[in-house]
Amino acid sequence: MDNTFSTYKIDDRSLIAFIKREIHNLALQLGFTPHRAGETDIIVAELTSNLIKYANGGELLYRANVEEGQNEIEIYCLDKGIGFENVSKIMNDGYSSTNTLGHGLGSIKRLSNDFQIYSMKNWGCVQYVKICEKSDFGLSDIKKGLNHSAIALNYPGEKVCGDAYYIKNLKKGFQIFVGDGLGHGQNAHEAVQLAVKAFKQSTESDPAEILSDIHSKVKKSRGLVATVATVDYGLEVWNICGIGNINTRIYDGLENKTYTPYNGIIGHNIPRTLNNSVVPYKKHQIIIMHSDGLRTRWNLSDMTSIFKQSPGIIASALLKENIRGTDDATILVGKII
Repeated sequence: MDNTFSTYKIDDRSLIAFIKREIHNLALQLGFTPHRAGETDIIVAELTSNLIKYANGGELLYRANVEEGQNEIEIYCLDKGIGFENVSKIMNDGYSSTNTLGHGLGSIKRLSNDFQIYSMKNWGCVQYVKICEKSDFGLSDIKKGLNHSAIALNYPGEKVCGDAYYIKNLKKGFQIFVGDGLGHGQNAHEAVQLAVKAFKQSTESDPAEILSDIHSKVKKSRGLVATVATVDYGLEVWNICGIGNINTRIYDGLENKTYTPYNGIIGHNIPRTLNNSVVPYKKHQIIIMHSDGLRTRWNLSDMTSIFKQSPGIIASALLKENIRGTDDATILVGKII
C-alpha cells in the first residue's frame, strides 16, 4: 500500500463536499461498513468546516493504512489560525467558542480510534485522527524501542512520490532508511523505490555498508540521496551514515545534534571511504529525519511542550512550519521508549 498522504488546501467551503465524498469512497474500498463510513463523514465534515470557520483555511492530509491487520484512515489537519491554549477544555462535547452546538471536537474524539491536538496561541493547530474499520478497535500498547510516525507528500501535481522511508525491525535492533530520488515524479520515484528494495534485501548491519550495497543496485536509475540510521540494542549505540542532503537530528533532552552527510549521489558517485557517526542510544531520545522538501532551520525548543507529544504530532508540527512546497517532502520522527 502506498504510504504517501494525499493533500488538499481547504480555503473554500465548496471543497468540503468533494473531500467528504473522496474519503467516504476510500472508507468503503477499505471494507468499512456504510455506518462506519458515515461516521467518517462526520469526522471529515467537522475537521474541514472548522478550518473554514476558525482558521481561515488550512490543509488536510489523509491516507489509507493497515496496522495489525486492521484497515484504517489517517488524517492530519494543519492550520495557521489563532490557536488556543486549553486543549482539554475544547475537546469536551458541548464546548463552543461561538454560538454553535459545540459537538465538533468532542464528536471527533468519540467517533475516532485516536484523536490528538497540538496548538499554541497565534501559531495555529495540528490535529491527528485515526479511523479504523472497527470503531471499538483499541490502540495497542506502545512497545519498547522505536515509536515512530512519518509523513510523505508528493510534489504538488505529481501522482507519485520521489521520497521514501522504511524501517526494518530486527531481533538485535532496527534500521531506518530515508531517501530522496533526484528531482521528482516517476523517475525519482523509481530510483528511491529501487533503493528501498535494496535496503530491504541487504544483509549488512553497518550503515556505510548498506549505502554501498544500495549504490551498486541503483546505478541504472536517476540516483538518490539517502541516510541510514541503525541501532544495536546490545551495544546501545546508533550508527548513522548519509550521502546527500537528508537532514538527521537527534534530541537528547533539550540538547540536539545534526549529523552531516557526505556529498555525493547514490547510484552515480559516492565517496570511496564512508564512516559512520556513532552515538549513544538512550531512552527518551527523539530522532528526526527529513528530505529537503522541508527547511532545515527549525528548533523543537521553540514549540511549547512539543517534546511530550507523539511522533506524529511532532512531524506534522514541523511540516506545517517548514514545508517548502517545491519538491516531494518526507519527515520521519522516532521516540525511544
